[in-house]
Amino acid sequence: MLRTVDVPARRLDDYAADAGDEAVEQLRSVAAPLRGARILQVNSTAYGGGVAELLVTHIALLRDLGIDAHWGVLEGSDDFFHVTKSVHNGLQGMAVQWTPEMEALYWERVRANASDLDATSWDHLFIHDPQPAGLLPVLEEEDRRAGCWTWRCHIDVSRPHPPVWAFFEPMVNRYDDAVFTMEDFAQPGIAGPRLAFVPPSIDPTSEKNRPVAQDAVDEVLQRYRLDPDRPLAVQISRFDPWKDPLGVIDAYRMAREQVPGLQIVMAGSMAADDPEGMEYLARTRAHAGADPDIHLLTDAEGVMAPEVNALQHAADVVIQKSTREGFGLVVAEGMWKRRSVIGGNVGGITLQIEDGVSGFLVDSVESCAARLVELLRDPALRARMGEAGRERVRGRFLSLRELGDYLTVFSRAAGVERGD
Repeated sequence: MLRTVDVPARRLDDYAADAGDEAVEQLRSVAAPLRGARILQVNSTAYGGGVAELLVTHIALLRDLGIDAHWGVLEGSDDFFHVTKSVHNGLQGMAVQWTPEMEALYWERVRANASDLDATSWDHLFIHDPQPAGLLPVLEEEDRRAGCWTWRCHIDVSRPHPPVWAFFEPMVNRYDDAVFTMEDFAQPGIAGPRLAFVPPSIDPTSEKNRPVAQDAVDEVLQRYRLDPDRPLAVQISRFDPWKDPLGVIDAYRMAREQVPGLQIVMAGSMAADDPEGMEYLARTRAHAGADPDIHLLTDAEGVMAPEVNALQHAADVVIQKSTREGFGLVVAEGMWKRRSVIGGNVGGITLQIEDGVSGFLVDSVESCAARLVELLRDPALRARMGEAGRERVRGRFLSLRELGDYLTVFSRAAGVERGD
Protein backbone atom coordinates (compact mmCIF):
# COMPACT_ATOMS: atom_id res chain seq x y z
CA MET A 1 0.00 0.00 0.00
CA LEU A 2 1.20 3.50 -0.79
CA ARG A 3 1.98 5.69 2.20
CA THR A 4 -1.30 7.23 3.33
CA VAL A 5 -2.05 10.59 4.95
CA ASP A 6 -4.40 10.98 7.90
CA VAL A 7 -6.72 13.98 7.81
CA PRO A 8 -8.86 15.48 10.59
CA ALA A 9 -12.60 14.97 10.37
CA ARG A 10 -14.84 17.67 8.93
CA ARG A 11 -18.62 17.97 8.96
CA LEU A 12 -20.48 19.07 5.86
CA ASP A 13 -23.04 20.93 7.98
CA ASP A 14 -20.29 23.28 9.14
CA TYR A 15 -20.10 24.72 5.61
CA ALA A 16 -23.70 25.92 5.51
CA ALA A 17 -22.91 29.30 7.08
CA ASP A 18 -20.52 30.19 4.25
CA ALA A 19 -21.79 28.21 1.26
CA GLY A 20 -25.51 28.14 2.10
CA ASP A 21 -27.93 25.36 3.02
CA GLU A 22 -28.84 24.76 -0.62
CA ALA A 23 -25.21 24.01 -1.55
CA VAL A 24 -24.92 21.54 1.33
CA GLU A 25 -28.06 19.66 0.35
CA GLN A 26 -27.12 19.65 -3.33
CA LEU A 27 -23.76 18.05 -2.50
CA ARG A 28 -25.47 15.37 -0.42
CA SER A 29 -27.76 14.62 -3.34
CA VAL A 30 -24.88 14.36 -5.82
CA ALA A 31 -22.95 12.07 -3.43
CA ALA A 32 -25.84 9.71 -2.66
CA PRO A 33 -25.27 7.26 -5.56
CA LEU A 34 -21.62 6.88 -4.50
CA ARG A 35 -22.18 6.07 -0.82
CA GLY A 36 -19.91 3.20 0.14
CA ALA A 37 -17.60 3.62 -2.86
CA ARG A 38 -13.86 3.31 -2.22
CA ILE A 39 -11.83 6.21 -3.64
CA LEU A 40 -8.04 6.59 -3.54
CA GLN A 41 -6.52 9.96 -4.38
CA VAL A 42 -2.78 10.03 -5.10
CA ASN A 43 -0.35 12.94 -5.27
CA SER A 44 3.34 13.50 -4.57
CA THR A 45 3.48 15.34 -1.23
CA ALA A 46 1.52 15.49 1.99
CA TYR A 47 2.45 19.11 2.66
CA GLY A 48 3.16 22.28 0.72
CA GLY A 49 1.28 23.58 -2.28
CA GLY A 50 -2.35 23.78 -3.23
CA VAL A 51 -3.02 20.11 -4.05
CA ALA A 52 -2.19 18.94 -0.54
CA GLU A 53 -4.42 21.68 0.90
CA LEU A 54 -7.31 20.62 -1.31
CA LEU A 55 -6.96 16.96 -0.39
CA VAL A 56 -7.17 17.61 3.35
CA THR A 57 -10.65 19.03 2.83
CA HIS A 58 -11.85 16.70 0.09
CA ILE A 59 -10.92 13.46 1.84
CA ALA A 60 -12.62 14.55 5.06
CA LEU A 61 -15.82 15.71 3.35
CA LEU A 62 -16.05 12.60 1.18
CA ARG A 63 -15.92 10.52 4.36
CA ASP A 64 -18.64 12.61 5.96
CA LEU A 65 -20.73 11.91 2.85
CA GLY A 66 -20.40 8.16 3.40
CA ILE A 67 -17.66 7.55 0.83
CA ASP A 68 -14.60 5.52 1.84
CA ALA A 69 -11.93 8.00 0.71
CA HIS A 70 -8.18 7.73 1.27
CA TRP A 71 -5.10 9.75 0.31
CA GLY A 72 -1.94 8.06 -0.92
CA VAL A 73 1.40 9.77 -1.48
CA LEU A 74 3.96 8.71 -4.06
CA GLU A 75 7.30 7.83 -2.50
CA GLY A 76 9.92 9.78 -4.40
CA SER A 77 13.64 10.50 -4.16
CA ASP A 78 15.76 13.60 -4.65
CA ASP A 79 16.60 12.55 -8.21
CA PHE A 80 12.96 11.75 -8.99
CA PHE A 81 11.73 15.11 -7.73
CA HIS A 82 14.40 16.92 -9.73
CA VAL A 83 13.07 15.14 -12.81
CA THR A 84 9.44 15.91 -11.97
CA LYS A 85 10.30 19.55 -11.28
CA SER A 86 11.67 19.67 -14.84
CA VAL A 87 8.42 18.03 -15.93
CA HIS A 88 6.41 20.70 -14.12
CA ASN A 89 8.44 23.47 -15.73
CA GLY A 90 8.32 21.83 -19.15
CA LEU A 91 4.57 21.31 -19.08
CA GLN A 92 4.19 25.00 -18.24
CA GLY A 93 6.24 25.94 -21.29
CA MET A 94 9.86 26.16 -20.18
CA ALA A 95 12.36 24.72 -22.67
CA VAL A 96 13.90 22.27 -20.19
CA GLN A 97 16.42 19.58 -20.95
CA TRP A 98 14.64 16.25 -21.44
CA THR A 99 16.67 13.07 -21.85
CA PRO A 100 16.18 9.29 -22.01
CA GLU A 101 17.93 9.08 -18.66
CA MET A 102 15.29 11.33 -17.10
CA GLU A 103 12.52 9.21 -18.60
CA ALA A 104 14.14 6.05 -17.22
CA LEU A 105 14.42 7.55 -13.75
CA TYR A 106 10.78 8.58 -13.84
CA TRP A 107 9.65 5.07 -14.78
CA GLU A 108 11.91 3.41 -12.20
CA ARG A 109 10.35 5.32 -9.32
CA VAL A 110 6.78 5.00 -10.61
CA ARG A 111 7.21 1.23 -11.03
CA ALA A 112 8.46 0.97 -7.46
CA ASN A 113 5.33 2.75 -6.24
CA ALA A 114 3.05 0.73 -8.50
CA SER A 115 4.28 -2.44 -6.82
CA ASP A 116 2.64 -1.17 -3.62
CA LEU A 117 -0.70 -0.38 -5.24
CA ASP A 118 -3.51 -2.93 -5.40
CA ALA A 119 -6.00 -1.30 -7.74
CA THR A 120 -8.59 -4.01 -7.05
CA SER A 121 -9.12 -2.44 -3.61
CA TRP A 122 -10.58 0.74 -5.13
CA ASP A 123 -13.61 1.73 -7.18
CA HIS A 124 -12.08 5.05 -8.26
CA LEU A 125 -8.43 6.11 -8.45
CA PHE A 126 -7.95 9.86 -8.71
CA ILE A 127 -4.38 10.74 -9.74
CA HIS A 128 -3.11 14.29 -9.30
CA ASP A 129 -0.56 15.88 -11.64
CA PRO A 130 2.33 14.35 -13.60
CA GLN A 131 4.35 12.78 -10.78
CA PRO A 132 2.08 9.71 -10.32
CA ALA A 133 0.52 9.78 -13.81
CA GLY A 134 2.53 6.73 -14.89
CA LEU A 135 0.91 4.45 -12.31
CA LEU A 136 -1.90 3.49 -14.66
CA PRO A 137 0.29 2.53 -17.65
CA VAL A 138 2.48 0.40 -15.37
CA LEU A 139 -0.50 -1.44 -13.91
CA GLU A 140 -1.91 -1.99 -17.39
CA GLU A 141 1.39 -3.46 -18.57
CA GLU A 142 1.32 -5.81 -15.59
CA ASP A 143 -2.32 -6.71 -16.23
CA ARG A 144 -3.29 -5.25 -12.82
CA ARG A 145 -5.64 -2.50 -13.89
CA ALA A 146 -8.93 -2.26 -11.99
CA GLY A 147 -11.43 0.45 -11.10
CA CYS A 148 -12.12 3.80 -12.78
CA TRP A 149 -9.14 6.10 -13.32
CA THR A 150 -9.15 9.91 -13.44
CA TRP A 151 -6.12 12.14 -14.05
CA ARG A 152 -6.35 15.63 -12.56
CA CYS A 153 -3.94 18.22 -14.00
CA HIS A 154 -3.58 21.26 -11.73
CA ILE A 155 -0.96 23.12 -13.78
CA ASP A 156 -1.10 25.33 -16.87
CA VAL A 157 -0.39 23.04 -19.83
CA SER A 158 -1.72 25.43 -22.47
CA ARG A 159 1.72 25.72 -24.14
CA PRO A 160 3.84 22.77 -23.02
CA HIS A 161 7.41 22.10 -24.09
CA PRO A 162 6.84 19.52 -26.88
CA PRO A 163 9.31 16.79 -25.76
CA VAL A 164 7.87 16.72 -22.24
CA TRP A 165 4.26 16.66 -23.39
CA ALA A 166 5.10 13.93 -25.94
CA PHE A 167 6.26 11.81 -22.99
CA PHE A 168 3.09 12.36 -20.95
CA GLU A 169 0.37 12.48 -23.58
CA PRO A 170 0.27 8.68 -24.09
CA MET A 171 -0.13 8.25 -20.32
CA VAL A 172 -3.01 10.71 -20.17
CA ASN A 173 -4.75 8.93 -23.01
CA ARG A 174 -4.91 5.72 -20.94
CA TYR A 175 -7.24 7.34 -18.37
CA ASP A 176 -11.02 7.12 -18.31
CA ASP A 177 -11.33 10.82 -17.44
CA ALA A 178 -9.00 13.82 -17.46
CA VAL A 179 -9.79 16.95 -15.48
CA PHE A 180 -8.28 20.36 -16.20
CA THR A 181 -8.89 23.72 -14.56
CA MET A 182 -9.95 25.37 -17.82
CA GLU A 183 -10.50 24.42 -21.46
CA ASP A 184 -7.37 26.24 -22.66
CA PHE A 185 -5.25 23.71 -20.76
CA ALA A 186 -6.47 20.62 -22.66
CA GLN A 187 -4.13 19.73 -25.52
CA PRO A 188 -5.63 18.66 -28.87
CA GLY A 189 -3.81 15.31 -28.76
CA ILE A 190 -5.87 14.07 -25.82
CA ALA A 191 -8.03 11.40 -27.40
CA GLY A 192 -8.67 8.69 -24.80
CA PRO A 193 -10.32 10.15 -21.70
CA ARG A 194 -13.54 12.09 -21.31
CA LEU A 195 -12.71 15.68 -20.43
CA ALA A 196 -14.00 17.78 -17.55
CA PHE A 197 -13.08 21.31 -16.52
CA VAL A 198 -13.12 22.00 -12.79
CA PRO A 199 -11.61 25.12 -11.17
CA PRO A 200 -10.16 24.50 -7.70
CA SER A 201 -11.61 26.06 -4.56
CA ILE A 202 -10.84 27.16 -1.03
CA ASP A 203 -12.13 25.79 2.25
CA PRO A 204 -13.75 28.66 4.19
CA THR A 205 -13.59 26.68 7.46
CA SER A 206 -9.87 25.90 7.30
CA GLU A 207 -7.24 27.47 9.53
CA LYS A 208 -6.09 29.53 6.59
CA ASN A 209 -9.49 30.98 5.70
CA ARG A 210 -11.65 31.18 8.81
CA PRO A 211 -12.22 34.54 10.55
CA VAL A 212 -9.33 35.67 12.71
CA ALA A 213 -9.37 38.02 15.71
CA GLN A 214 -7.56 41.34 15.43
CA ASP A 215 -5.32 40.55 18.40
CA ALA A 216 -4.11 37.42 16.58
CA VAL A 217 -3.33 39.53 13.51
CA ASP A 218 -1.48 42.05 15.67
CA GLU A 219 0.58 39.30 17.29
CA VAL A 220 1.71 37.95 13.91
CA LEU A 221 2.64 41.45 12.71
CA GLN A 222 4.67 42.03 15.84
CA ARG A 223 6.36 38.61 15.59
CA TYR A 224 7.62 39.35 12.09
CA ARG A 225 8.45 42.99 12.80
CA LEU A 226 5.81 44.49 10.56
CA ASP A 227 4.49 47.98 11.27
CA PRO A 228 0.65 47.95 11.51
CA ASP A 229 0.55 51.69 10.78
CA ARG A 230 2.26 51.44 7.39
CA PRO A 231 0.89 50.06 4.11
CA LEU A 232 1.44 46.35 3.55
CA ALA A 233 1.45 44.20 0.39
CA VAL A 234 1.54 40.41 0.70
CA GLN A 235 2.31 37.60 -1.76
CA ILE A 236 1.85 34.04 -0.46
CA SER A 237 3.28 31.39 -2.79
CA ARG A 238 6.11 28.96 -3.30
CA PHE A 239 9.47 30.47 -4.19
CA ASP A 240 9.32 29.49 -7.83
CA PRO A 241 10.14 31.34 -11.07
CA TRP A 242 6.52 31.04 -12.25
CA LYS A 243 5.37 33.06 -9.23
CA ASP A 244 7.80 35.82 -10.27
CA PRO A 245 9.07 36.84 -6.82
CA LEU A 246 11.83 38.91 -8.40
CA GLY A 247 9.28 40.84 -10.42
CA VAL A 248 7.18 41.37 -7.30
CA ILE A 249 10.18 42.93 -5.56
CA ASP A 250 10.76 45.18 -8.57
CA ALA A 251 7.11 46.27 -8.54
CA TYR A 252 7.31 46.96 -4.79
CA ARG A 253 10.38 49.14 -5.32
CA MET A 254 8.67 51.14 -8.06
CA ALA A 255 5.53 51.58 -5.95
CA ARG A 256 7.46 52.63 -2.85
CA GLU A 257 8.76 55.65 -4.71
CA GLN A 258 5.19 56.97 -4.65
CA VAL A 259 4.00 55.31 -1.42
CA PRO A 260 6.66 55.95 1.23
CA GLY A 261 6.75 53.41 4.04
CA LEU A 262 5.41 50.53 1.94
CA GLN A 263 6.26 47.10 3.32
CA ILE A 264 6.00 43.74 1.58
CA VAL A 265 5.80 40.16 2.84
CA MET A 266 6.57 37.25 0.55
CA ALA A 267 5.89 33.95 2.28
CA GLY A 268 5.71 30.34 1.15
CA SER A 269 6.10 26.76 2.29
CA MET A 270 9.00 24.62 1.13
CA ALA A 271 7.30 21.56 -0.37
CA ALA A 272 8.95 18.15 -0.33
CA ASP A 273 8.43 17.67 -4.07
CA ASP A 274 10.00 21.02 -5.05
CA PRO A 275 13.81 20.69 -4.91
CA GLU A 276 14.31 24.07 -6.57
CA GLY A 277 12.50 25.91 -3.80
CA MET A 278 15.56 26.62 -1.66
CA GLU A 279 17.57 27.69 -4.68
CA TYR A 280 14.92 30.17 -5.79
CA LEU A 281 14.47 31.45 -2.24
CA ALA A 282 18.21 32.21 -2.21
CA ARG A 283 17.86 34.08 -5.52
CA THR A 284 14.96 36.05 -4.10
CA ARG A 285 16.94 36.95 -0.98
CA ALA A 286 19.83 38.14 -3.11
CA HIS A 287 17.45 40.28 -5.18
CA ALA A 288 15.91 41.75 -2.03
CA GLY A 289 19.29 42.74 -0.66
CA ALA A 290 19.36 44.42 2.73
CA ASP A 291 16.00 46.20 2.45
CA PRO A 292 14.42 45.84 5.92
CA ASP A 293 10.92 46.31 4.47
CA ILE A 294 11.11 43.19 2.28
CA HIS A 295 10.17 40.27 4.54
CA LEU A 296 10.88 36.82 3.07
CA LEU A 297 9.34 34.10 5.21
CA THR A 298 8.81 30.34 5.04
CA ASP A 299 7.50 27.58 7.26
CA ALA A 300 11.02 27.47 8.73
CA GLU A 301 10.16 30.82 10.37
CA GLY A 302 6.89 29.39 11.65
CA VAL A 303 4.66 30.65 8.85
CA MET A 304 1.92 28.05 8.79
CA ALA A 305 -1.79 28.30 7.96
CA PRO A 306 -2.74 30.58 10.91
CA GLU A 307 0.10 32.97 10.14
CA VAL A 308 -0.83 33.09 6.45
CA ASN A 309 -4.41 33.84 7.44
CA ALA A 310 -3.30 36.70 9.67
CA LEU A 311 -0.95 38.14 7.05
CA GLN A 312 -3.63 38.08 4.36
CA HIS A 313 -6.10 39.75 6.72
CA ALA A 314 -3.50 42.41 7.53
CA ALA A 315 -2.64 43.12 3.89
CA ASP A 316 -3.80 46.27 2.20
CA VAL A 317 -3.20 44.51 -1.12
CA VAL A 318 -2.68 40.82 -1.91
CA ILE A 319 -0.46 40.13 -4.92
CA GLN A 320 -0.10 36.98 -7.03
CA LYS A 321 2.01 38.11 -9.96
CA SER A 322 2.37 34.72 -11.64
CA THR A 323 3.62 34.36 -15.19
CA ARG A 324 1.98 30.89 -15.49
CA GLU A 325 -0.65 29.64 -13.07
CA GLY A 326 -2.87 26.60 -12.99
CA PHE A 327 -5.24 28.37 -10.62
CA GLY A 328 -3.60 30.15 -7.67
CA LEU A 329 -5.62 29.41 -4.54
CA VAL A 330 -4.11 32.43 -2.81
CA VAL A 331 -6.06 34.72 -5.14
CA ALA A 332 -9.38 33.30 -3.92
CA GLU A 333 -8.06 33.35 -0.35
CA GLY A 334 -7.34 37.05 -0.53
CA MET A 335 -10.69 37.79 -2.18
CA TRP A 336 -12.51 35.75 0.48
CA LYS A 337 -10.88 37.93 3.15
CA ARG A 338 -12.16 41.06 1.37
CA ARG A 339 -8.68 42.10 0.30
CA SER A 340 -8.04 43.90 -2.97
CA VAL A 341 -6.02 41.56 -5.19
CA ILE A 342 -3.55 42.05 -8.04
CA GLY A 343 -2.95 38.94 -10.13
CA GLY A 344 -1.00 38.00 -13.21
CA ASN A 345 -3.15 37.98 -16.32
CA VAL A 346 -2.58 34.26 -16.88
CA GLY A 347 -4.25 30.87 -16.54
CA GLY A 348 -6.59 30.19 -13.66
CA ILE A 349 -6.13 33.65 -12.16
CA THR A 350 -8.25 35.02 -15.00
CA LEU A 351 -11.12 32.76 -13.88
CA GLN A 352 -11.08 34.40 -10.47
CA ILE A 353 -10.48 38.11 -11.02
CA GLU A 354 -12.87 40.24 -13.02
CA ASP A 355 -10.42 42.94 -14.03
CA GLY A 356 -11.39 46.24 -12.48
CA VAL A 357 -14.27 44.70 -10.51
CA SER A 358 -12.96 42.10 -8.05
CA GLY A 359 -9.31 42.93 -8.53
CA PHE A 360 -6.75 43.86 -11.17
CA LEU A 361 -5.03 41.69 -13.78
CA VAL A 362 -1.52 42.77 -14.78
CA ASP A 363 0.95 41.81 -17.50
CA SER A 364 4.18 43.49 -16.36
CA VAL A 365 6.18 44.80 -13.43
CA GLU A 366 5.21 48.33 -14.40
CA SER A 367 1.47 47.63 -14.48
CA CYS A 368 1.70 45.75 -11.18
CA ALA A 369 3.42 48.74 -9.57
CA ALA A 370 0.88 51.18 -11.02
CA ARG A 371 -2.09 49.16 -9.75
CA LEU A 372 -0.47 48.76 -6.36
CA VAL A 373 -0.07 52.54 -6.05
CA GLU A 374 -3.65 53.09 -7.24
CA LEU A 375 -5.07 50.73 -4.63
CA LEU A 376 -2.92 52.00 -1.77
CA ARG A 377 -4.02 55.57 -2.48
CA ASP A 378 -7.73 54.72 -2.67
CA PRO A 379 -9.20 52.97 0.40
CA ALA A 380 -12.71 53.15 -1.06
CA LEU A 381 -11.60 51.27 -4.18
CA ARG A 382 -9.90 48.63 -2.03
CA ALA A 383 -13.07 48.14 -0.01
CA ARG A 384 -15.27 47.96 -3.09
CA MET A 385 -13.08 45.38 -4.78
CA GLY A 386 -12.79 43.43 -1.55
CA GLU A 387 -16.55 43.05 -1.25
CA ALA A 388 -16.91 42.11 -4.92
CA GLY A 389 -14.17 39.51 -4.54
CA ARG A 390 -15.76 37.98 -1.47
CA GLU A 391 -19.06 37.47 -3.26
CA ARG A 392 -17.36 36.06 -6.37
CA VAL A 393 -15.59 33.44 -4.27
CA ARG A 394 -18.77 32.62 -2.36
CA GLY A 395 -20.58 31.89 -5.62
CA ARG A 396 -17.85 30.07 -7.55
CA PHE A 397 -14.80 28.99 -5.58
CA LEU A 398 -15.77 27.28 -2.31
CA SER A 399 -15.06 23.61 -1.59
CA LEU A 400 -18.58 22.25 -1.99
CA ARG A 401 -18.85 23.31 -5.63
CA GLU A 402 -15.53 21.71 -6.55
CA LEU A 403 -16.27 18.49 -4.70
CA GLY A 404 -19.66 18.25 -6.39
CA ASP A 405 -17.96 18.59 -9.78
CA TYR A 406 -15.60 15.72 -8.95
CA LEU A 407 -18.44 13.52 -7.70
CA THR A 408 -20.16 14.10 -11.04
CA VAL A 409 -17.00 12.84 -12.80
CA PHE A 410 -16.87 9.75 -10.54
CA SER A 411 -20.56 9.02 -11.12
CA ARG A 412 -20.15 9.32 -14.88
CA ALA A 413 -17.15 6.97 -14.81
CA ALA A 414 -19.07 4.41 -12.75
CA GLY A 415 -22.19 4.72 -14.87
CA VAL A 416 -24.42 5.68 -11.96
CA GLU A 417 -27.14 8.32 -11.87
CA ARG A 418 -26.62 11.56 -9.97
CA GLY A 419 -28.86 12.04 -6.97
CA ASP A 420 -30.30 15.34 -8.18
